Amino acid sequence: MDPRLTLVTLGVADLARASRFYEALGWTRSAYASEGVAFFQLGGLVLSLYPHTALAEDAGVAVEGSGFRGFALAHNTASRAETDAVLAEAVRAGATLVKPARDAFWGGYSGYFADPDGTLWEVAWNPDLIPRADGTVRLPA
Repeated sequence: MDPRLTLVTLGVADLARASRFYEALGWTRSAYASEGVAFFQLGGLVLSLYPHTALAEDAGVAVEGSGFRGFALAHNTASRAETDAVLAEAVRAGATLVKPARDAFWGGYSGYFADPDGTLWEVAWNPDLIPRADGTVRLPA
């Protein structure tokens, strides 16, 4: 299997609210869509928003569960100042600031916000993972 991640689907409680949140971040909802799902092109990756109960049903798992989900999505920035700006933009769009940005034990600077459905996003400046002009990052050799 090739090491590749092509699409991330977030189960959301309210598709319209979730779509508005990501659009308020300045992301463009794709015209490619079908009823009950929203897609956003993120560089070489696609973010999909799908109703939480429908996603659980599609996967054949129980819909119950809350609290920490065991993962966080990440947005790397080119500077500490950009990290602060992205966190502030997310809050203005309707996110909850979970952890203000601060120096991290691994040598960078990061903070967290939660989207309206509680999905954690880390916003980080990592001196070893500065985004390229196309938004991608490459692990050091």
